[in-house]
Amino acid sequence: MKKILVANRGEIALRVMKTAKKMGIKTVAVFSVADRESPHVKFADEAVCIGEAPSNQSYLLGDNIIEVCKELGVDGIHPGYGFLSENAEFAEKAEANNITFIGPRSKAIHIMGSKLAAKEAVKAYDIPMVPGLDEAITDVEKAKKVAVEIGFPILIKASAGGGGKGMRVVENEGEFESQMQRAISEATSAFGDGSVFIEKYVGSPKHIEIQVMADDHGNILYLFERECSVQRRHQKVVEEAPSAVLTPEIRKAMGEAAVKVAKSCDYLGAGTVEFLLDENKNFYFLEMNTRLQVEHPVTEMITGMDLVELQIRVARGEALPIKQEDLKIDGHALELRVYAEDPLNDFLPSVGTLTTYQPPVGEGIRVDDGFAEGMDVPIYYDPMLSKLIVHGKDRNEAIEKMLEAIQDYKVEGVSTTLPFGSFVFDHEAFRSGNFDTNFVKKYYSPEIIVENQAKEAEVAALIALKKYLEDQKLLRVPNQF
Repeated sequence: MKKILVANRGEIALRVMKTAKKMGIKTVAVFSVADRESPHVKFADEAVCIGEAPSNQSYLLGDNIIEVCKELGVDGIHPGYGFLSENAEFAEKAEANNITFIGPRSKAIHIMGSKLAAKEAVKAYDIPMVPGLDEAITDVEKAKKVAVEIGFPILIKASAGGGGKGMRVVENEGEFESQMQRAISEATSAFGDGSVFIEKYVGSPKHIEIQVMADDHGNILYLFERECSVQRRHQKVVEEAPSAVLTPEIRKAMGEAAVKVAKSCDYLGAGTVEFLLDENKNFYFLEMNTRLQVEHPVTEMITGMDLVELQIRVARGEALPIKQEDLKIDGHALELRVYAEDPLNDFLPSVGTLTTYQPPVGEGIRVDDGFAEGMDVPIYYDPMLSKLIVHGKDRNEAIEKMLEAIQDYKVEGVSTTLPFGSFVFDHEAFRSGNFDTNFVKKYYSPEIIVENQAKEAEVAALIALKKYLEDQKLLRVPNQF
């Protein structure tokens, strides 16, 4: 593999290209008109504009991307995450044109792309699942009967869903019909597929995911877990590895279950198996993401593995260079997704020009980003500016390092989730590890951040006043006449 096209943008495109360069592989960037000045475009060996700013006129045009590959003699396509990364047809088109898709085979993408098909696939492997109806349903009355049998509260989920779309928690029978209609409508709008299924709602779960890596020689590894329980609108904001609550026994059981899930669909490459962990430490299979995850850096930090390098190696037919027994957890890693969002206004996107953009630097600090000072944050894409990742010898050291890094991160021109990050990492529930997916709902309010900012401003003002008075003493010259 001598030349890779990265069918993505921003931080993940740049991150993949850096590994490819390290491996001596040439890179091709694709970009929309809005991303012409992006760092990933400048970093690549070659770059091609593929359309206008909206993603359906650029990054989602698989046929156009394949044509660019053919014209430039590209050997492999890395899809990153989002966009075409879990599009089985795109993977098939790449292979049909003798271009290696750096990801799983289309069969696995098809199976795991449907939550119902995924559950059916893993049934034979004795993997624990949340009680529920394992078939698509649109008949409201029939669905209501099933919900009553399972017992409220229940969860309605879009089969083809992700990112919290087409998902509804139903507390009682009276609101079931309206919530189901909304879930079907939202799923149809977001995914073109209105099929939903019903399962028991686990009220206070932790969201734990296992990183797996599989080659074409029968080897499947699990690279331990990531805890992703701090979420807003069912989307992760904070991730860490390892989890603060897993025992070695539970970690091993979950890892082995994740390997079985990978086996169930003949998996190849990097994938993530997601589980819910209830208050009694029982875990349940949730879904599998057939791509590299946004939060993969925390796994890299605690294992010393470059997951993109492993992806490329197995995609070109190599065996994994390590065995399960070789993998060890080294220290603790935390990640904060730095979004251009206003945490004081329901996390609504904040667009504008990055008049100041200065990421923190230092030992154990990593920033994966795709922006530079002076750039505009476009309205067309996910508003994530960067991922701030830290590594410490233990969890407490990592938390303190993260809080310092957040303070050193200077962004002006847009609102960001940095103040929210400070709130999370300094909160007693997070520090104790005693939190779940309801963290934001239970503990967060914009007023707390406003209050914290006012206190910080007061302290800063007092420090400035003290320094001013001290300087005045030094500057005062005694009267000698």
